Amino acid sequence: MEQNEPRASEFQLTLPMAVILAGIIIGGTILYANRSPVPTDNQPAAAARAVKADVSADDDPVLGDPSAKVTIIEFSDFQCPYCRRFWQETLGQLKKEYIDTGKVKLVYRDFPLSFHPAAEPSAQAAECADDQGKFWEYHDKIFEGQIKLGTGTVQYGATELKKWAQELGLNTVQFNGCLDANTYKEEVAKDQADGSAAGVTGTPAFFINGNLLVGAQPFSAFKAAIDAELK
Repeated sequence: MEQNEPRASEFQLTLPMAVILAGIIIGGTILYANRSPVPTDNQPAAAARAVKADVSADDDPVLGDPSAKVTIIEFSDFQCPYCRRFWQETLGQLKKEYIDTGKVKLVYRDFPLSFHPAAEPSAQAAECADDQGKFWEYHDKIFEGQIKLGTGTVQYGATELKKWAQELGLNTVQFNGCLDANTYKEEVAKDQADGSAAGVTGTPAFFINGNLLVGAQPFSAFKAAIDAELK
């Protein structure tokens, strides 16, 4: 069957519509390209990025020899499942091969994500534990406690944070008072601001002598980055 030829009036309607549609598409593309990144958990497969940054260790907890040649600054969220995966699958090997041998020191800085309600209280709680010289023990306890509660993003709150402090043998009167008073709210906020200024948009994020490594990477990725700095 032959098709009818389009009338001139149809062209007059169609052309302006096409121009408008093209404008919407172009405008939407520009808006998408320029939008700010949304903070997120970093997937385990996230790629390493060779971005040198001047990141301060501040006065945050250090694991390892303070004079170690390589400094890893970790920006982390205690409720982030990928941060927990790094702790569970990679940190032990890093500690054995590099931290305990004096080659690397690890600095922990807070980057609580807004959609994790327990992340900010947990960060403050760990600072309160640090007052009693138990930061790293409490750091481990938070992740261990979540494993016992479930998988993925585990929901917990002040009750669990205080219970874990008690199980560690901390002075609970001192700890609970510190946590309830939001003593370290500004300290946690400063960590997050410094992370954002350095380009952190999700957790976990690691700066290895200033080189950014993003996500819950396998030990091999850390090894390659560290060995390059030890040469």
